[in-house]
Amino acid sequence: MNLKFCILFSFFVRNVIARGGYRSTSLSSAADLGFENESYAGSGRHLIEENQSHHPRTDIARGYMTNSELERAVKEFGRRCSHISRIYSIGESVRGFPLWVIEISDKPGQEEPEPAFKFIGNVHGDEPVGRELLLLLANWICDNYKRDPLVDLIVDKVHLHILPSMNPDGFSFRRRGNANKVDLNRDFPDQGALVANYPWDASLDKRKNYYACPDDGTFRFLASIYSKSHYNMSLSKEFEGGITNGAAWYPVYGGMQDWNYIYGGCFELTLEISDNKWPNAKELPTIWEYNKMSMLNLVASLVKTGVHGRVFSSDSGRPLPGLITIKGINYTVKTSGTLADYHRLLVPGERYEVMATVPGYKSKATRIWLEKEEATNVDFILDPEVSSDGTLLRSICDCGRKSRLLSIGYFWGTHFEVYLVLIVVLAFLCFLLTRRIKSNLLKQRLPPKRSVLTV
Repeated sequence: MNLKFCILFSFFVRNVIARGGYRSTSLSSAADLGFENESYAGSGRHLIEENQSHHPRTDIARGYMTNSELERAVKEFGRRCSHISRIYSIGESVRGFPLWVIEISDKPGQEEPEPAFKFIGNVHGDEPVGRELLLLLANWICDNYKRDPLVDLIVDKVHLHILPSMNPDGFSFRRRGNANKVDLNRDFPDQGALVANYPWDASLDKRKNYYACPDDGTFRFLASIYSKSHYNMSLSKEFEGGITNGAAWYPVYGGMQDWNYIYGGCFELTLEISDNKWPNAKELPTIWEYNKMSMLNLVASLVKTGVHGRVFSSDSGRPLPGLITIKGINYTVKTSGTLADYHRLLVPGERYEVMATVPGYKSKATRIWLEKEEATNVDFILDPEVSSDGTLLRSICDCGRKSRLLSIGYFWGTHFEVYLVLIVVLAFLCFLLTRRIKSNLLKQRLPPKRSVLTV
């Protein structure tokens, strides 16, 4: 299934090297982090040095699921909760371990005009808390479906995708990078703590400054949802309100967060959820309780606010894949290819002008006011553009099998006169055939004529 819309939230933990950057500019600090030299900050790909002295003790893994146990837990969840989930793999790690994903929805695997949300954990191999919390989240949702209104909202209105471990190889090695010693959160193409941090992660001048992305207000709103729902994140003395702009904290280059926003159309937060990279497993129940409502409220915010809708053609009624823009925000959202639905997160309590654009059709815009804690639905019905000679200008696109079936209606509309003549001819032929059949039946029912012999 193609994700129509995604908010990607990755789990990390907070300490000096939680996000892989470093706050000192000395070479010794870079070496302490396991990087070859200081120049890694400007590169999109970074290899990690083998440094056994900095590896976690092997006993810290006690109480955490091994990769095999995680795989069994995911599959068992799929069997137990098959009515609202499906299990699939997005590929394998370097060492061949499947990257299992749990999809949770009332119609898993089916394409619906609903937004999608994905959680990713264990991006850094030596930060395993996320993988544990995400399994707890999946099971909590399964156990409370049809019992808790918030869970019902998530299952019925969102397609939730959960990747518990993005870096199973790093977990097995008890180190940050994967089997190729690559930091997965520094390996994405660049755009040129206990905290929820948001884009931009990287600044153009490579300095520690607040660097706002086009959706800065929306990201602040989303980060605040998580922080305020958390047990104590919003009380942070280091970060006001428990949130921070990534570049204002310290710049990160080649990170997944910025790449997803630019190239993936995803709104991503990085959630630093522990002061310890690998806390004792006995602390996991407490960490879960601290983060449970934050995770649930964040997913639910996807449908509780923002503007949602679909785009259709006025003459045929078929869905039109296109673009959604907001006046004053330099960021474009694409509708899905088949159903042409869109889901645009925005800060509530503000007024916006929303525009839908499809090649070959006249663009339309409307103004909306987003009330707090209330989403707005806006469907666009676009009229085809007409050239100077009166010819309709159509966009050329592969809209999928469903759209092609819907286009039959369009074909009928554009050839109405031909079909009308055919219908009249067929009706006349049917009339003649019916009369002949009735005539034959009548002849069969009349009594036979008697023969008279005259002498």
